[in-house]
Amino acid sequence: MKRITDTLRSVRSLGEAGLLRPIRPEKLLKVIGALRLYGATPAAGFAAAAIARPDEVAIIDERGTLTWAELDERSNALASALFDIGVREGDCVAVMCRNHSGFVEATAACAKLGSNALYLNTAFAAPQLVDVIAREDAKVIIYDSEFREVVEIGAPGRPRFVAWHEPGEQLSDATLDSLIAASDGTNVTTPTRAGRVIILTSGTTGTPKGAQRETTGAMGSLIALLSAIPYRSGQTMVIAAPMFHAWGFANFAVALSLGDTVVLRRHFDPEVTLEMVARTGASTLVVVPVMLQRMLECDPARRDRHDISSLGIIAVSGSAVSGPLSARIMDHFGEILYNLYGSTEVSFAAIATPGDMRAAPGTVGRPPRGTVVKLFDDSDRPVQTGLTGRIFVGSGMLFEGYTGGGTKAVIEGLMATGDVGHFDADGRLFVDGRDDDMIVSGGENVFPQEVEAILTGHPGVADVTVLGVPDEAFGQRLRAVVVVRPGMTLDADEVKEYVKGHLARYKVPRDVVFVDQLPRTSTGKVLKRNLH
Repeated sequence: MKRITDTLRSVRSLGEAGLLRPIRPEKLLKVIGALRLYGATPAAGFAAAAIARPDEVAIIDERGTLTWAELDERSNALASALFDIGVREGDCVAVMCRNHSGFVEATAACAKLGSNALYLNTAFAAPQLVDVIAREDAKVIIYDSEFREVVEIGAPGRPRFVAWHEPGEQLSDATLDSLIAASDGTNVTTPTRAGRVIILTSGTTGTPKGAQRETTGAMGSLIALLSAIPYRSGQTMVIAAPMFHAWGFANFAVALSLGDTVVLRRHFDPEVTLEMVARTGASTLVVVPVMLQRMLECDPARRDRHDISSLGIIAVSGSAVSGPLSARIMDHFGEILYNLYGSTEVSFAAIATPGDMRAAPGTVGRPPRGTVVKLFDDSDRPVQTGLTGRIFVGSGMLFEGYTGGGTKAVIEGLMATGDVGHFDADGRLFVDGRDDDMIVSGGENVFPQEVEAILTGHPGVADVTVLGVPDEAFGQRLRAVVVVRPGMTLDADEVKEYVKGHLARYKVPRDVVFVDQLPRTSTGKVLKRNLH
C-alpha cells in the first residue's frame, strides 16, 4: 500500500511541475527512442529536450542564447571530436569552467560518450590541480582561458581545450568552438554504460576528494526536490551558484529535466544578478547564502529598481542560513526562500520551506520524500528528540564512494553527513555544527555555529565566524571574527554583551577580532584555517 501511495505522490509531483503534459505522437516516439538509446541519463535528457522543444531557448549567457536543438547539435559534435582524440566511455574529462554554455556543452558531450565528467573548483591552485588530475587520470582538460597558467602547471602533457576566452585573446590551446566546427558529430557509438559525475568536496582542508555518483538516479532526485520546492516546467532559472559544486549542478539537472531556460553569468555580481532576473522574467534564483547577503548589502536605490516580481523561488544551499538572515531575506524578497541542507556525499537531507523558517528560525527543514534522517550518539545509538546527535541520511541518492577509495560512516544503511544536529518536536531538523568543529572550553562543549547564528542578528554585524584557538587555562577559547556593517561602529565589549544576552556565559567569545572581509570558498563556506 505504501508503495502505491508513494507512486501516486510522485506522479502528482511530476504533474504539478508540468512534466506530464501531452506530446505529439511522432515526438513521443523519438523521445522513447532517446531513452532506449541512452537510458535514464542526462544524455537522454539533452536529446529529449531537443526533440520536444527544439526552438525554445536552453541557455542564456554573456555570449547570447542557445536553443535546445543547437545545444544538442553542438554537444553531438563535441562528443564526436573528443572521441576522435581518444576519449572513450569510462574515461575522465576534467572541466575547469565557470558558469557558461561551454560548461553545459562539455557536460552533454561527456554524457553522450559515457565518459566521466570531473568538475574542478575554479579556485584551485596548481598543486591541488596536480593531485586531482593525477588521481582521477583525466584524459582531457576543458578550461576557461583565465585558468591557463594553473592548468599548464597542473596538467602538463594532456590534451587541453579552451571553453571560454575574451575576444582577440592569444591562446596556446585549441577552443571548443574549433573542435565543434571541425566535427560532423556522426562517429560516436552508443555507450554501454552511463557516465558518472564526479563532484569534488569543498576542500577547505587538504586536497579535495572526488565524490562519484551515477547519473541514472536523476528521476529520484527530481521527485525529492519537487516534493518540497515548487519548480515548474518551461520556466526560467538563474543559476548564480557555481555549477562545479553539487548545489549549482543539481539545479542545472532540475532545469534539464523540466526543460527550463537556464541563465548563467561567469562572475557573480549582486546587482547584475537581480537585473538578469528582471530582464528574463526568471521564476527561480539559485544562490549560496553569501550571495543573498551581498544583495541585501547593495545600495537600496540600485537594488530595488529591478522588478523581480516574477520570482517564485529563491533556492539556497551550500552553507548555513541563520534565522536572522532568513528573516531579512524574506522580509525583503517575500515568502519565497527555500533552504536545502545536504552534502556532496548524501545529496539532499532536508529542505526548509518559507513557513518552516518563519515558524522555527534556523531550521533546515524536514527530509524530502524518499529520504530518511536519523541521529546517533557516539556509541551509534539513536538519540531522542531535542538532543544533539550525529546526522545520518538514507535515500537512493547516496554517493558511491570517493574516487581515491574510502567512503563515509554508515549506520543501519544511513550515511553520515559529518554534521551534528537535533530535531524539534515538530520534526524539523537543526544543524548545530560540524562533528569535528566542536570546541571544548573549560570542559564545556560549544558549537561555533550556534554563536554565529546569534551574532548575525546584531544590527551592526555584516558577517561573522567563530572558531576555537588554543588557551593554556581552558584548553580552547572562542574567538569571534566580525565584519562590521558599513556606516556602523562596533567594539569587542558590545559583541560579548550581545552574546551574553542570548547564550550561556561559557559560549561568550573571549576574543573578538574585526576584519574587512571573511575568506570564503566559492560556495560561501568560511576558510577558518586562514583566520588562526
